[in-house]
Parts: sequence; C-alpha cells; structure tokens
Amino acid sequence: MAPWPEVEKPETNNYIGDSSKQNQNMAGKEGENHKGNVASLGNKGEIQPAFSTVALIDETRQEEDPWALPELQDTGVKWSELDRKGKIIRVLYGIGKFIMLLGLLYMFVCSLDILSSAFQLVGGKAAGDIFKDDSVLSNPVAGLVIGVLVTVMVQSSSTSSSIIVSMVSSTLLTVRAAIPIIMGANIGTSVTNTIVALMQAGDRNEFRRAFAGATIHDFFNWLAVFALLPIEVISGYLYHLTNVIVESFHLESGEDAPELLKVITDPFTKLIIELDKSVINAIATNDESAKNKSLVKIWCVTETNVTLQNVTVASPDNCTSPDFCWTMGNITWTLMNVTETEYISKCQHLFANSDLPDLAIGLILLALSLLVLCSCLIMIVKLLNSVLKGQVASVIKKTINTDFPFPFTWLAGYLAMLAGAGMTFVVQSSSVFTSAITPLVGIGVISIERSYPLTLGANIGTTTTAILAALASPGSTLKYSLQIALCHFFFNVSGIILFYPIPYTRLPIRMSKTLGNITAQYRWFAIFYLLVCFFLLPLFVFGLSLAGWPVLLGVCLPLFALFMAVVVINIMQKRRPHSLPEKLQNWDFLPVWMHSLEPWDNMLMASLAFCGKHCCGFCKCCKVNAEQEGAKDKQLKTMEVYENTMAMADEERGGRRAPAVACVDKTGTNNTAL
Repeated sequence: MAPWPEVEKPETNNYIGDSSKQNQNMAGKEGENHKGNVASLGNKGEIQPAFSTVALIDETRQEEDPWALPELQDTGVKWSELDRKGKIIRVLYGIGKFIMLLGLLYMFVCSLDILSSAFQLVGGKAAGDIFKDDSVLSNPVAGLVIGVLVTVMVQSSSTSSSIIVSMVSSTLLTVRAAIPIIMGANIGTSVTNTIVALMQAGDRNEFRRAFAGATIHDFFNWLAVFALLPIEVISGYLYHLTNVIVESFHLESGEDAPELLKVITDPFTKLIIELDKSVINAIATNDESAKNKSLVKIWCVTETNVTLQNVTVASPDNCTSPDFCWTMGNITWTLMNVTETEYISKCQHLFANSDLPDLAIGLILLALSLLVLCSCLIMIVKLLNSVLKGQVASVIKKTINTDFPFPFTWLAGYLAMLAGAGMTFVVQSSSVFTSAITPLVGIGVISIERSYPLTLGANIGTTTTAILAALASPGSTLKYSLQIALCHFFFNVSGIILFYPIPYTRLPIRMSKTLGNITAQYRWFAIFYLLVCFFLLPLFVFGLSLAGWPVLLGVCLPLFALFMAVVVINIMQKRRPHSLPEKLQNWDFLPVWMHSLEPWDNMLMASLAFCGKHCCGFCKCCKVNAEQEGAKDKQLKTMEVYENTMAMADEERGGRRAPAVACVDKTGTNNTAL
C-alpha cells in the first residue's frame, strides 16, 4: 500500500485566505480535467486549504413554488440532428401517438357514459323515490341536498333535470320549489372530475395541481349556492326573471336538440347497455306500476297502436258515453280507445337477455367502467407527458396561459370562458370537459388560474345545451322545461358575476390551492373530502330536514356560526394576529387532534401498516414507496456534499484514507474534510 506523501510545513498564509478568491479559483478550473488535477495533487503532495461551502449551498438552494408550471424538457434527439430516416420515423411516431390519444379519449368519454348508466342502475329507483316526498321538496334546503344526492347517484345533471321537468309538468312540483333542486344538481355534477383527479395521486405535485383544478369547480358551486339560495328564497328573483322571459315568447315545440358527441359514442355504448330512463320519471311521478319494471331496456324497436275496441266494464257508470254503452245479459259493454304496444326487435347490448337484477348489472358496469376510466386516464397522462415536451409544450402553455398586454389583461379570462362554453357545447357535458382538462392541469399544461374561467365556461355551456334540449320538448312540458333551464343558466351567470370579475373575489382559486396543499401532504384527505361534501353532509342535512324546520335550524345554525367563526379567526391569525386575544392568536390551547391532521395521519398509517403485515402486495407497495422517498432524500443530501480532491487522490493510489469519503457522504457535512 502506498505511503502517505510527505507534507512540507505549510505557511499560515496558505491556509488563511479570502474564501471569495478561492471560489473564483475553483470556478476558473471547471473546464479542466478532474482526474488530471487529482493526479497532480497526489504527485506534489500539496493539501488544499479547507473552506466553508455553506454560502454556496444557501445560494444555490431555492424554495420551489409547488404551483409553478413544470418545464417539460425534451430529452430526445433534436430534430436538426436527425437524418431523413429518423425524421420519417419520428413523424410516424407522432401520428401514431395522436391516433392513440384520440382512441383513449374516446374510450374515456364512453367509460364516463357507462359509469353514469351504472350509477342509475344502482341508485336510479332510489333517486325516483326521493323525489316522491312533496312535503320535503317544499323545503329549499332539503331540495338543495336532494339535488346533490340524486345527481351524485345518477352521475348526470341532465337526468336529474329531466326528472324535475316531468314532476313540474305533472303538477307534482312547482317551478319555484324546483329551483333549489337545480342548484343542488349543479353541485352534484362536479363530483365526476373530482373522482378523476384521484387517479393522479401517484405524484405529489401532479396530484396537488389536479385535485385543486378539479375542486375549483366544487368550491365555485358551493359558494354560489351559499350566496344565491338565500336571495332566491327571499326574493324569488330567478323565478320572476325566467317567468317574464318565458311568457314574452310564443313557444312551440321544435326539433330534437343536436347531439354532437352522442352520435360518435352511442354506437359503442349501446353495445354495452341501454337504459329506459322513463322508469325513473314514472317512479318520481307516483306511478306504482313502474316500481317493478327494470331500467334495462330489452326492446329497442316497438310500435304503439291505438284502436277503438269493445270492452267490458263493471257497470254502466263506467261507460265512456251513454251512446256507446249496452248490456248483454249481466255484462256491460262500451267503446274505448285501447293502446297496444307491439314489440318488434330486441336490443343488441350485452345484458338484453340477462336475468340479473338491476343492482347486479349496475355493480358489474360500475367496476368495469371505473377500471377502464382509470386505465385510460393513466395512459392519457403518460402519453401527454411524452408528447408535450420541449417546443410543443411551450407553445401550448403560452397559447393557453398567456394574458394579453395591459390594459387588455382581463380579456384573456373571458375568452377562456367562451372557449370552455364552446367545448362543453360540442361534447354535450360539463363533466366530460372538466374531467378532460383535469389531467392537463395535473401535468402542468394548464394553470389553476386559467382552469378557473374554463370551468366557469363549462357551467355556461351545459346550460345552453339544456336550453336547446328544452326547446325540443313536447308542447305539454315545453314551458316548464325551458323555465327550469333558464333558471340554471341565470344561476351560473349570477355566480360568475359574484366570484370572477374582481380578482379579489376569486375565492375558489385560493380555496382549491389550500385544499390541494393539504391533499398533497395527506392523500387520504382527498377521499375524506369527497365522502363528506357529496355524501355525508347532504345526507345529514336531508335527515334533519325530515324532522322539520325547527330541528333543521336548531342544529344547522349553531354549526354554521361556529364554522364561520373558525374561518374568520383563521384569517385574522394570518393577517392581523395582534388584533386577537393572546389565547386566540393560535390554536395551541386545543388538543392537537382538533387543529392538526398529523395525529389522524399517524393513526391511519399505523392501522395500514398493521393491515399490511397480512397483505404481501401491500407490503411490497409500501416498500417501493419508502425506497422512492428515501432516494429523494438521499439525492437532496448528496447535493450538499462536495468532492474532496485529496481523498480522491488517495483512493486512486489505494490509500487507507479512502473510507473517509464514505464517512463524509454518510454524515452529509457542509465542509470539505481532509
């Protein structure tokens, strides 16, 4: 083993010097060969002076903004460096990826359609039963939560709106009582893109952005309801405004509304399942015979004939007219119109000849549609990540997220709103459009600030589709369906006026970012939020509304006052803590589990770890996640360690001091070591 080199007694000046000069010297040697430096140092036996690198680390390390759009770097070969064959192959790859993306989007939209059908099979009849209680529907708060629950159960605001129109046209419900239900349906339709955002939980920053981009729709709808429902109950402005508009036109039934996307998706989805949605409407309108009918459509081509026939009746009082009534012995006969349905051909979907009950078919379709939805979404995100790189990504980002120069900065948001409304009109569903832009927000192509006007435009677009559908309604339901569609439209317009034009009032952006930060740290909180906002809270309020107004107000008003007090105190703690009493300047006086999610997270992780001991797959998953987190921490630590040139020289000579490098690496010191 080579001996240590003899070191001459160094001068004090050589060790004490200005660190800035040393930094300059080190920077000047960046272009030299590192191994040559090590060899020369080993031959001369000179030891370089030690100096602190804390300043270097502090200067280079900067806190990253988690909401900043990531740069999608193109790691492939540049276009200019490719030969003719390489360019042809890249073009063909690009065309193939584009075709694959269109196919995945098609399957994604079809899976959303089948998911809606599955929810209707599972809970459609229950949704119809909920609408039967007229005394509960007269309560606006109960009507609101019923709209939320029914829309979540059937996964379609258009289905719940058609039920409301049927009830209004059959005089079971007034238009004024139907307005809170429409507001609730507006909230319930936003659950779809929130579920879609859960599929990006693998990466923290992607999940942060995706969940915030999805829940921005939720927060806008909830805030609009909290602001506008009391105004509507007191003044009835939506009812009076839409009534004036409807009465001012002489309306006639028109042609069917255009179904642009359905023309493409129906050929595939009708091979899987077809539903008879009139059964839900019949249950909601108190048709007892509809309870035993299946929602699964069996006969797709039928013909209805009305004929005048001789029929027997119980007594002459039941005759249609005295002129058409006669008796033969003990039997009374009369002439009556009889409707007969002729079944011509069966449907061709998978469950046309199945004997399974609606619940079983619904659960099967629910599992399959969620599997296809998740698979398509994961593949779409991967494909977009591979396509949106380098110049392509920068062009798309600048096109979508760039504002106009002053003084027309405000105009970009309204153009995005128009674009969102137009795209929603094309796909005929706000859920489809918002679910499609959620992964784009997650991977950083669309910013949260730009997704907000796009989502508001989607709300407007789905109401214009409803207005066109209402204009195609039969004459008996035309007035009511149009008035309800206009109520939906002006409700969304009123919400936009309240929460968009002034930047300070864009509360949904700040609220969704706060929730995104929480769910990025505690991912289980996303499922908790979903369950509370769309299931438990509406069910709790609905249960209280069944007990009557006194119980509802007696429980909800104190809880709402407490919630608002906590919100106000939180805001003052951040902005003006000295204005609060000393005890209220923080929440430390409360138990930790009441003001922090850390104890709940520890408890949940401990229970999952306990369960993981009995599940091999879970253990492997946890092990992989732990290794990934450990690799990230190790990478951060190694960035703080700088190379020791003397130790590297010893290592090349095979000296015994080589383990010192491992020791330095292990401890992560910020100073160079001898």
